[in-house]
Amino acid sequence: MLGALAVAALVLHFAPSRAIGPPWMLVLLGALALAWVCWQPAATVRDDVLPALAVVLAALGLAMVARLSPALAQRQQLWILVSLVLAIAAAPAFAQYRRFAAYKYLWVVASLVLFGLLLLFGQEVNGARLWIRLGPIQYEPIELIKLFIVLFLAAYLAETADVIANARPWSLRANAKYLGPLFIGWGASMAILVVQRDLGMATLLLATFAVLLFVATRRLDIVFFGALLFALGAFWAVHHYPYVQARIAVWRNPFSDPLGAGYQSSQAYYSLAAGGLFGSGYRLGHPEFIPDVATDYVYAAFAEEFGLIGALIVLAIFLDFVRRIFATGLEQPDLYTKLLASGLGATLGFQVVIIVSGVIGLLPLTGITLPFMSYGGSSLVANFLLVALAWAMSARPRRLT
Repeated sequence: MLGALAVAALVLHFAPSRAIGPPWMLVLLGALALAWVCWQPAATVRDDVLPALAVVLAALGLAMVARLSPALAQRQQLWILVSLVLAIAAAPAFAQYRRFAAYKYLWVVASLVLFGLLLLFGQEVNGARLWIRLGPIQYEPIELIKLFIVLFLAAYLAETADVIANARPWSLRANAKYLGPLFIGWGASMAILVVQRDLGMATLLLATFAVLLFVATRRLDIVFFGALLFALGAFWAVHHYPYVQARIAVWRNPFSDPLGAGYQSSQAYYSLAAGGLFGSGYRLGHPEFIPDVATDYVYAAFAEEFGLIGALIVLAIFLDFVRRIFATGLEQPDLYTKLLASGLGATLGFQVVIIVSGVIGLLPLTGITLPFMSYGGSSLVANFLLVALAWAMSARPRRLT
Protein backbone atom coordinates (compact mmCIF):
# COMPACT_ATOMS: atom_id res chain seq x y z
CA MET A 1 0.00 0.00 0.00
CA LEU A 2 2.91 2.34 0.69
CA GLY A 3 4.06 1.75 -2.88
CA ALA A 4 0.60 2.65 -4.17
CA LEU A 5 0.60 5.87 -2.16
CA ALA A 6 4.05 6.71 -3.53
CA VAL A 7 2.85 6.14 -7.10
CA ALA A 8 -0.29 8.22 -6.45
CA ALA A 9 1.77 11.05 -4.97
CA LEU A 10 4.15 10.97 -7.94
CA VAL A 11 1.26 11.10 -10.40
CA LEU A 12 -0.40 14.04 -8.63
CA HIS A 13 2.93 15.87 -8.36
CA PHE A 14 2.75 16.60 -12.08
CA ALA A 15 -0.89 17.73 -12.02
CA PRO A 16 -1.66 21.45 -12.38
CA SER A 17 -1.19 23.04 -8.97
CA ARG A 18 -4.29 25.23 -9.33
CA ALA A 19 -6.45 22.13 -9.86
CA ILE A 20 -5.14 20.08 -6.96
CA GLY A 21 -6.23 21.16 -3.51
CA PRO A 22 -3.92 22.40 -0.75
CA PRO A 23 -1.19 20.04 0.50
CA TRP A 24 -3.19 19.19 3.61
CA MET A 25 -5.93 17.72 1.42
CA LEU A 26 -3.50 15.35 -0.29
CA VAL A 27 -1.99 14.43 3.07
CA LEU A 28 -5.47 13.71 4.41
CA LEU A 29 -6.32 11.55 1.41
CA GLY A 30 -3.07 9.63 1.83
CA ALA A 31 -3.71 9.12 5.55
CA LEU A 32 -7.23 7.86 4.87
CA ALA A 33 -5.97 5.45 2.19
CA LEU A 34 -3.35 4.11 4.61
CA ALA A 35 -5.90 3.84 7.42
CA TRP A 36 -8.22 1.94 5.08
CA VAL A 37 -5.70 -0.89 4.74
CA CYS A 38 -4.51 -0.80 8.35
CA TRP A 39 -8.10 -1.01 9.61
CA GLN A 40 -8.40 -4.81 9.44
CA PRO A 41 -8.42 -7.67 11.97
CA ALA A 42 -4.92 -8.64 13.04
CA ALA A 43 -5.80 -12.34 12.81
CA THR A 44 -6.50 -12.26 9.07
CA VAL A 45 -4.56 -11.68 5.87
CA ARG A 46 -6.16 -9.92 2.92
CA ASP A 47 -5.23 -9.15 -0.66
CA ASP A 48 -3.89 -5.65 -0.04
CA VAL A 49 -3.25 -5.19 -3.76
CA LEU A 50 -6.99 -4.59 -4.27
CA PRO A 51 -7.18 -1.27 -2.38
CA ALA A 52 -3.75 -0.34 -3.76
CA LEU A 53 -5.02 -0.66 -7.33
CA ALA A 54 -8.08 1.43 -6.47
CA VAL A 55 -5.87 4.20 -5.05
CA VAL A 56 -3.56 4.20 -8.09
CA LEU A 57 -6.43 4.32 -10.58
CA ALA A 58 -8.16 7.08 -8.60
CA ALA A 59 -4.91 9.08 -8.62
CA LEU A 60 -4.53 8.63 -12.39
CA GLY A 61 -8.13 9.70 -12.87
CA LEU A 62 -7.72 12.74 -10.62
CA ALA A 63 -4.57 13.78 -12.50
CA MET A 64 -6.43 13.59 -15.83
CA VAL A 65 -9.50 15.43 -14.54
CA ALA A 66 -7.23 18.10 -13.04
CA ARG A 67 -5.59 18.53 -16.41
CA LEU A 68 -8.98 18.82 -18.14
CA SER A 69 -11.05 20.82 -15.62
CA PRO A 70 -9.63 22.28 -12.38
CA ALA A 71 -13.15 22.91 -11.04
CA LEU A 72 -14.17 19.28 -11.52
CA ALA A 73 -10.87 18.08 -10.05
CA GLN A 74 -11.55 19.84 -6.76
CA ARG A 75 -14.95 18.17 -6.57
CA GLN A 76 -13.35 14.84 -7.48
CA GLN A 77 -10.97 15.16 -4.52
CA LEU A 78 -13.91 15.63 -2.18
CA TRP A 79 -15.64 12.56 -3.60
CA ILE A 80 -12.47 10.49 -3.17
CA LEU A 81 -12.37 11.65 0.46
CA VAL A 82 -16.04 10.69 0.93
CA SER A 83 -15.42 7.31 -0.73
CA LEU A 84 -12.48 6.50 1.55
CA VAL A 85 -14.43 7.54 4.67
CA LEU A 86 -17.37 5.33 3.65
CA ALA A 87 -15.06 2.41 2.84
CA ILE A 88 -13.48 2.68 6.31
CA ALA A 89 -16.86 3.07 8.02
CA ALA A 90 -18.29 0.04 6.20
CA ALA A 91 -15.33 -2.20 7.04
CA PRO A 92 -16.85 -3.79 10.19
CA ALA A 93 -20.09 -4.62 8.34
CA PHE A 94 -18.25 -5.93 5.29
CA ALA A 95 -16.19 -8.24 7.52
CA GLN A 96 -19.51 -9.96 8.28
CA TYR A 97 -20.58 -9.99 4.62
CA ARG A 98 -22.06 -13.50 4.77
CA ARG A 99 -24.89 -12.09 6.87
CA PHE A 100 -25.97 -10.05 3.83
CA ALA A 101 -27.39 -13.25 2.32
CA ALA A 102 -30.20 -13.24 4.89
CA TYR A 103 -31.51 -9.95 3.51
CA LYS A 104 -31.67 -10.90 -0.17
CA TYR A 105 -35.13 -9.48 -0.81
CA LEU A 106 -34.24 -6.30 1.02
CA TRP A 107 -31.74 -5.54 -1.75
CA VAL A 108 -34.51 -5.80 -4.36
CA VAL A 109 -36.80 -3.57 -2.31
CA ALA A 110 -34.01 -1.01 -1.88
CA SER A 111 -33.40 -1.03 -5.64
CA LEU A 112 -37.07 -0.49 -6.42
CA VAL A 113 -37.28 2.33 -3.88
CA LEU A 114 -34.34 4.08 -5.51
CA PHE A 115 -35.96 3.63 -8.92
CA GLY A 116 -39.17 5.08 -7.56
CA LEU A 117 -37.30 8.12 -6.28
CA LEU A 118 -35.79 8.52 -9.73
CA LEU A 119 -39.24 8.45 -11.32
CA LEU A 120 -40.53 11.07 -8.90
CA PHE A 121 -37.54 13.36 -8.42
CA GLY A 122 -35.02 12.37 -11.08
CA GLN A 123 -33.46 14.87 -13.47
CA GLU A 124 -33.07 14.02 -17.13
CA VAL A 125 -29.57 14.34 -18.62
CA ASN A 126 -28.87 13.59 -22.28
CA GLY A 127 -32.15 11.75 -22.72
CA ALA A 128 -31.89 9.58 -19.61
CA ARG A 129 -33.38 10.20 -16.16
CA LEU A 130 -30.44 9.20 -13.96
CA TRP A 131 -29.83 11.85 -11.33
CA ILE A 132 -31.34 12.96 -8.04
CA ARG A 133 -30.32 16.35 -6.68
CA LEU A 134 -30.21 17.03 -2.94
CA GLY A 135 -29.25 20.68 -2.59
CA PRO A 136 -25.76 21.08 -4.06
CA ILE A 137 -25.24 17.31 -4.24
CA GLN A 138 -26.21 15.38 -7.37
CA TYR A 139 -26.17 11.59 -7.11
CA GLU A 140 -26.78 8.72 -9.52
CA PRO A 141 -28.64 5.96 -7.57
CA ILE A 142 -28.09 3.37 -10.30
CA GLU A 143 -24.45 3.08 -9.20
CA LEU A 144 -25.65 1.66 -5.87
CA ILE A 145 -28.44 -0.35 -7.50
CA LYS A 146 -25.92 -2.41 -9.46
CA LEU A 147 -24.36 -3.52 -6.14
CA PHE A 148 -27.77 -4.28 -4.61
CA ILE A 149 -28.70 -6.48 -7.58
CA VAL A 150 -25.45 -8.45 -7.24
CA LEU A 151 -26.10 -8.99 -3.53
CA PHE A 152 -29.61 -10.28 -4.30
CA LEU A 153 -28.56 -12.57 -7.15
CA ALA A 154 -25.67 -14.10 -5.20
CA ALA A 155 -27.84 -14.82 -2.15
CA TYR A 156 -30.76 -16.27 -4.09
CA LEU A 157 -28.63 -18.44 -6.38
CA ALA A 158 -26.60 -19.74 -3.45
CA GLU A 159 -29.82 -21.26 -2.07
CA THR A 160 -31.34 -22.53 -5.32
CA ALA A 161 -28.38 -23.28 -7.60
CA ASP A 162 -28.58 -27.07 -7.30
CA VAL A 163 -32.32 -27.17 -7.93
CA ILE A 164 -32.11 -24.83 -10.93
CA ALA A 165 -29.13 -26.72 -12.36
CA ASN A 166 -30.96 -30.07 -12.15
CA ALA A 167 -34.30 -28.79 -13.49
CA ARG A 168 -35.05 -29.90 -17.02
CA PRO A 169 -35.25 -27.00 -19.51
CA TRP A 170 -38.68 -28.14 -20.73
CA SER A 171 -40.11 -28.41 -17.22
CA LEU A 172 -41.98 -25.12 -17.04
CA ARG A 173 -43.30 -25.76 -13.53
CA ALA A 174 -39.89 -26.43 -11.99
CA ASN A 175 -38.24 -23.53 -13.78
CA ALA A 176 -41.03 -21.08 -13.01
CA LYS A 177 -40.98 -22.02 -9.35
CA TYR A 178 -37.31 -21.31 -8.76
CA LEU A 179 -36.53 -18.86 -11.55
CA GLY A 180 -39.65 -16.79 -10.96
CA PRO A 181 -38.34 -14.71 -8.04
CA LEU A 182 -35.00 -14.38 -9.84
CA PHE A 183 -36.54 -13.00 -13.01
CA ILE A 184 -39.01 -10.85 -11.09
CA GLY A 185 -36.24 -9.19 -9.10
CA TRP A 186 -33.92 -8.83 -12.07
CA GLY A 187 -36.62 -8.26 -14.67
CA ALA A 188 -38.24 -5.44 -12.69
CA SER A 189 -34.93 -3.64 -12.49
CA MET A 190 -34.29 -4.21 -16.19
CA ALA A 191 -37.75 -2.95 -17.14
CA ILE A 192 -37.36 0.21 -15.11
CA LEU A 193 -33.91 0.75 -16.55
CA VAL A 194 -35.41 0.65 -20.02
CA VAL A 195 -38.05 3.13 -18.87
CA GLN A 196 -35.28 5.28 -17.45
CA ARG A 197 -33.57 4.94 -20.86
CA ASP A 198 -30.24 3.93 -19.38
CA LEU A 199 -29.46 1.03 -21.70
CA GLY A 200 -25.79 1.09 -20.79
CA MET A 201 -26.50 0.10 -17.20
CA ALA A 202 -29.13 -2.37 -18.44
CA THR A 203 -26.43 -4.05 -20.55
CA LEU A 204 -24.13 -4.15 -17.54
CA LEU A 205 -26.78 -5.80 -15.35
CA LEU A 206 -27.64 -8.30 -18.06
CA ALA A 207 -24.00 -9.33 -18.42
CA THR A 208 -23.60 -9.67 -14.66
CA PHE A 209 -26.85 -11.64 -14.44
CA ALA A 210 -25.65 -14.02 -17.17
CA VAL A 211 -22.29 -14.60 -15.49
CA LEU A 212 -23.87 -15.37 -12.12
CA LEU A 213 -26.44 -17.71 -13.62
CA PHE A 214 -23.82 -19.64 -15.55
CA VAL A 215 -21.41 -19.86 -12.61
CA ALA A 216 -24.20 -21.12 -10.34
CA THR A 217 -26.03 -23.51 -12.68
CA ARG A 218 -23.95 -24.04 -15.87
CA ARG A 219 -27.24 -23.72 -17.80
CA LEU A 220 -26.69 -21.97 -21.11
CA ASP A 221 -30.38 -22.16 -22.01
CA ILE A 222 -31.30 -19.68 -19.24
CA VAL A 223 -28.46 -17.36 -20.25
CA PHE A 224 -29.59 -17.49 -23.86
CA PHE A 225 -33.21 -16.81 -22.88
CA GLY A 226 -32.18 -13.79 -20.81
CA ALA A 227 -30.06 -12.46 -23.68
CA LEU A 228 -32.99 -12.92 -26.05
CA LEU A 229 -35.30 -10.95 -23.77
CA PHE A 230 -32.75 -8.16 -23.56
CA ALA A 231 -32.30 -8.13 -27.33
CA LEU A 232 -36.05 -7.72 -27.77
CA GLY A 233 -36.09 -4.89 -25.23
CA ALA A 234 -33.14 -3.19 -26.93
CA PHE A 235 -34.81 -3.54 -30.32
CA TRP A 236 -37.93 -1.89 -28.94
CA ALA A 237 -35.90 0.91 -27.35
CA VAL A 238 -34.06 1.60 -30.60
CA HIS A 239 -37.35 2.15 -32.40
CA HIS A 240 -39.00 4.24 -29.67
CA TYR A 241 -36.23 6.37 -28.16
CA PRO A 242 -34.80 8.99 -30.52
CA TYR A 243 -31.67 9.45 -28.43
CA VAL A 244 -30.86 5.72 -28.76
CA GLN A 245 -31.29 5.98 -32.52
CA ALA A 246 -28.99 9.00 -32.56
CA ARG A 247 -26.27 7.19 -30.61
CA ILE A 248 -26.39 4.19 -32.92
CA ALA A 249 -26.23 6.46 -35.98
CA VAL A 250 -23.20 8.24 -34.50
CA TRP A 251 -21.59 4.89 -33.71
CA ARG A 252 -22.06 3.67 -37.27
CA ASN A 253 -20.70 6.83 -38.91
CA PRO A 254 -19.74 9.78 -36.68
CA PHE A 255 -18.21 11.61 -39.64
CA SER A 256 -21.55 11.91 -41.40
CA ASP A 257 -22.30 14.83 -39.06
CA PRO A 258 -18.85 15.85 -37.75
CA LEU A 259 -19.96 19.28 -36.53
CA GLY A 260 -23.23 18.11 -34.98
CA ALA A 261 -24.21 14.79 -33.41
CA GLY A 262 -20.94 13.14 -34.39
CA TYR A 263 -18.65 15.90 -33.08
CA GLN A 264 -17.86 14.25 -29.74
CA SER A 265 -17.06 10.85 -31.21
CA SER A 266 -15.05 12.20 -34.13
CA GLN A 267 -12.95 14.38 -31.84
CA ALA A 268 -12.32 11.35 -29.64
CA TYR A 269 -11.06 9.38 -32.65
CA TYR A 270 -8.74 12.24 -33.55
CA SER A 271 -7.50 12.25 -29.96
CA LEU A 272 -6.81 8.51 -30.02
CA ALA A 273 -4.98 8.81 -33.34
CA ALA A 274 -2.89 11.77 -32.11
CA GLY A 275 -1.64 9.72 -29.15
CA GLY A 276 0.09 7.15 -31.30
CA LEU A 277 2.25 4.59 -29.55
CA PHE A 278 3.91 6.73 -26.87
CA GLY A 279 1.49 9.68 -26.53
CA SER A 280 1.95 13.41 -26.77
CA GLY A 281 2.94 13.70 -23.10
CA TYR A 282 0.98 14.73 -20.04
CA ARG A 283 -0.59 18.18 -20.50
CA LEU A 284 0.83 18.40 -24.03
CA GLY A 285 -2.17 17.04 -25.96
CA HIS A 286 -5.49 18.65 -26.80
CA PRO A 287 -8.19 16.30 -25.43
CA GLU A 288 -10.14 19.35 -24.26
CA PHE A 289 -11.59 19.55 -27.77
CA ILE A 290 -13.80 16.55 -26.82
CA PRO A 291 -17.08 17.64 -25.18
CA ASP A 292 -17.65 16.13 -21.72
CA VAL A 293 -14.19 14.59 -21.92
CA ALA A 294 -13.77 14.28 -18.14
CA THR A 295 -16.82 12.04 -17.83
CA ASP A 296 -17.43 10.18 -21.11
CA TYR A 297 -14.01 10.21 -22.76
CA VAL A 298 -11.36 10.30 -20.05
CA TYR A 299 -9.91 7.11 -21.57
CA ALA A 300 -9.45 8.86 -24.92
CA ALA A 301 -7.75 11.79 -23.16
CA PHE A 302 -5.43 9.40 -21.33
CA ALA A 303 -4.63 7.53 -24.56
CA GLU A 304 -3.76 10.78 -26.36
CA GLU A 305 -1.27 11.91 -23.73
CA PHE A 306 0.14 8.51 -22.72
CA GLY A 307 -0.26 6.67 -26.01
CA LEU A 308 -1.28 3.14 -26.79
CA ILE A 309 1.23 1.81 -24.28
CA GLY A 310 -0.28 3.85 -21.45
CA ALA A 311 -3.81 2.90 -22.47
CA LEU A 312 -2.89 -0.79 -22.46
CA ILE A 313 -1.25 -0.45 -19.04
CA VAL A 314 -4.51 0.93 -17.64
CA LEU A 315 -6.42 -2.00 -19.14
CA ALA A 316 -3.85 -4.40 -17.64
CA ILE A 317 -4.44 -2.84 -14.21
CA PHE A 318 -8.19 -3.34 -14.59
CA LEU A 319 -7.63 -6.92 -15.79
CA ASP A 320 -5.54 -7.70 -12.71
CA PHE A 321 -8.21 -6.00 -10.60
CA VAL A 322 -10.95 -8.27 -11.95
CA ARG A 323 -8.73 -11.36 -11.72
CA ARG A 324 -8.03 -10.70 -8.06
CA ILE A 325 -11.72 -10.21 -7.27
CA PHE A 326 -12.55 -13.52 -8.94
CA ALA A 327 -9.71 -15.15 -6.98
CA THR A 328 -11.29 -14.10 -3.67
CA GLY A 329 -14.23 -16.37 -4.47
CA LEU A 330 -12.06 -19.31 -5.47
CA GLU A 331 -10.23 -19.17 -2.14
CA GLN A 332 -13.44 -19.39 -0.06
CA PRO A 333 -15.36 -22.63 0.54
CA ASP A 334 -18.98 -21.40 0.40
CA LEU A 335 -21.01 -20.90 -2.77
CA TYR A 336 -22.37 -17.53 -1.65
CA THR A 337 -18.89 -16.01 -1.51
CA LYS A 338 -17.98 -17.51 -4.87
CA LEU A 339 -21.09 -16.07 -6.49
CA LEU A 340 -20.69 -12.69 -4.81
CA ALA A 341 -17.08 -12.45 -5.99
CA SER A 342 -18.14 -13.47 -9.50
CA GLY A 343 -20.83 -10.79 -9.52
CA LEU A 344 -18.55 -8.03 -8.23
CA GLY A 345 -15.77 -8.97 -10.65
CA ALA A 346 -18.18 -9.15 -13.57
CA THR A 347 -19.72 -5.79 -12.66
CA LEU A 348 -16.35 -4.05 -12.64
CA GLY A 349 -15.01 -5.89 -15.69
CA PHE A 350 -18.03 -5.40 -17.92
CA GLN A 351 -18.23 -1.74 -16.93
CA VAL A 352 -14.69 -1.25 -18.25
CA VAL A 353 -15.44 -3.24 -21.41
CA ILE A 354 -18.62 -1.28 -22.17
CA ILE A 355 -17.11 2.20 -21.76
CA VAL A 356 -13.76 1.44 -23.43
CA SER A 357 -15.55 -0.27 -26.34
CA GLY A 358 -17.72 2.82 -26.69
CA VAL A 359 -14.70 5.13 -26.71
CA ILE A 360 -12.81 3.19 -29.39
CA GLY A 361 -15.93 2.53 -31.48
CA LEU A 362 -16.57 -1.18 -30.93
CA LEU A 363 -19.95 -0.44 -29.29
CA PRO A 364 -22.25 2.59 -29.15
CA LEU A 365 -21.20 4.96 -26.38
CA THR A 366 -23.28 4.78 -23.19
CA GLY A 367 -23.38 6.92 -20.09
CA ILE A 368 -21.32 4.41 -18.07
CA THR A 369 -18.18 5.85 -16.50
CA LEU A 370 -14.69 4.37 -16.47
CA PRO A 371 -14.34 3.13 -12.87
CA PHE A 372 -12.17 5.31 -10.61
CA MET A 373 -10.87 7.42 -13.51
CA SER A 374 -13.88 9.29 -14.93
CA TYR A 375 -15.23 12.29 -13.08
CA GLY A 376 -18.25 11.30 -11.03
CA GLY A 377 -18.89 11.04 -7.31
CA SER A 378 -21.60 8.38 -7.63
CA SER A 379 -19.28 6.05 -9.50
CA LEU A 380 -16.39 6.64 -7.11
CA VAL A 381 -18.45 5.87 -4.02
CA ALA A 382 -19.99 2.72 -5.50
CA ASN A 383 -16.69 1.36 -6.84
CA PHE A 384 -14.74 2.05 -3.65
CA LEU A 385 -17.46 0.20 -1.72
CA LEU A 386 -17.24 -2.64 -4.27
CA VAL A 387 -13.49 -2.90 -3.68
CA ALA A 388 -13.92 -2.68 0.09
CA LEU A 389 -16.38 -5.57 0.00
CA ALA A 390 -14.18 -7.69 -2.29
CA TRP A 391 -11.19 -6.92 -0.08
CA ALA A 392 -13.10 -8.09 3.01
CA MET A 393 -14.05 -11.27 1.18
CA SER A 394 -10.39 -12.03 0.49
CA ALA A 395 -9.64 -12.42 4.23
CA ARG A 396 -8.16 -15.69 5.35
CA PRO A 397 -6.71 -16.72 8.73
CA ARG A 398 -3.14 -15.61 9.35
CA ARG A 399 -0.76 -18.53 9.67
CA LEU A 400 1.21 -18.60 12.89
CA THR A 401 4.94 -19.16 12.36
